[in-house]
Amino acid sequence: MEYLDNLGQKAVAAKYELQKLSATDKNRALQAAASALTAATDRILSANDMDYETAAAGGMTAALLDRLKLTPERIESMAEGLRQIVELEDPAGTVMESFDRPNGLHIDKVRVPMGVIGIIYEARPNVTADAFGLCFKTGNAVILKGGKDAAHSNAAIVEVIREALSLEAVTADAVQLIEDNDRVVTTAFMRLKQYVDVLIPRGGAGLIRAVVENSTVPVIETGTGNCHIFVDEDADLEQAVPIIINAKTQRIGVCNACESLLIHEKIADRLLPVLGRALQEKKVEMRGDARVQELIPEAVAATEEDYGREYLDYIISMKTVSDVEEAIAHINRYNTRHSDAILTQNMEHAERFLQGVDSACVYVNVSTRFTDGFEFGFGAEIGISTQKLHARGPMGLKELTTYKYLIRGDGQIRG
Repeated sequence: MEYLDNLGQKAVAAKYELQKLSATDKNRALQAAASALTAATDRILSANDMDYETAAAGGMTAALLDRLKLTPERIESMAEGLRQIVELEDPAGTVMESFDRPNGLHIDKVRVPMGVIGIIYEARPNVTADAFGLCFKTGNAVILKGGKDAAHSNAAIVEVIREALSLEAVTADAVQLIEDNDRVVTTAFMRLKQYVDVLIPRGGAGLIRAVVENSTVPVIETGTGNCHIFVDEDADLEQAVPIIINAKTQRIGVCNACESLLIHEKIADRLLPVLGRALQEKKVEMRGDARVQELIPEAVAATEEDYGREYLDYIISMKTVSDVEEAIAHINRYNTRHSDAILTQNMEHAERFLQGVDSACVYVNVSTRFTDGFEFGFGAEIGISTQKLHARGPMGLKELTTYKYLIRGDGQIRG
């Protein structure tokens, strides 16, 4: 496909240009891009208004509309994300390991950029700036394919960033946006292996599944979050309720929101009536087993499907369990390997949970909402990896590099 070939060729050329830039050069360009985003607030908001109005008229859910919506504060937050990336150490060129062989060879294992990174994402315009910043800092060129619901917003943001790069005498092709929203083009992008080194999908389960099943480019799976909180028999119940409310309702349309709650049967009668009232105040629909329904009359019966759902809505599944082992088994059956938490004052139970739950991030007495590159001190993140190869959990700068070996000798030959 000529259109994609053109983007791919430009990206490959750009990656070699980017690898020549010093950390100072990259930081200066990132600062310029941050300032440009803030200066172009009205222009970006105007584009976002078109997307938002179309999406609202089309019946987009409140959670997804919240992801799509930009405000002056959110644009400033995007700019601040780029500034924070400036302050982070550039991992490219770092010597990870250095050693000498008996034959005199000196070997350095050095971090290097991936090359060209492709990112496919849904209606989250902030990802556009985040993805650019992280890829640029690490010397990677990036090709973006945003969802059609945010087409005007993404185009405006990329245009502003490219203009800022050009003014800094840096190749604007460091970031490119696929503006053709035909599914045929998106599928062809997933197979652009001759140009793209790695593909990262950010979005719902359907998007991630489509990329994994159709891509010939190596994929890093991110995002889907059926996150659990288990309230143990030894939990501090006064502490538990605010943690659960925060994890479920602080922002419902994000992958680290709590979707499933497990309650030890011994404390169910003390916790559930209080928690039920708190969730009702936040207008959360509760779906639970018989014991949950007995203690929270407003709760409806949960189905098998409910326990595996990422709702991204004011809905939560609830189930009582007999012990920490049953909780671990339930979580490992239904979770998406994203983020899960135990609330307990029993450190033996906490340790069993930490070791037993198979997720990228496992918490003790903490809201799952902390699974985030910014909260981990990585700056803006490229996504939350739920797989095990190469990267897992919040992906910051280091996760956007690979490595190569640099071998220095003095005339050695192999016998």
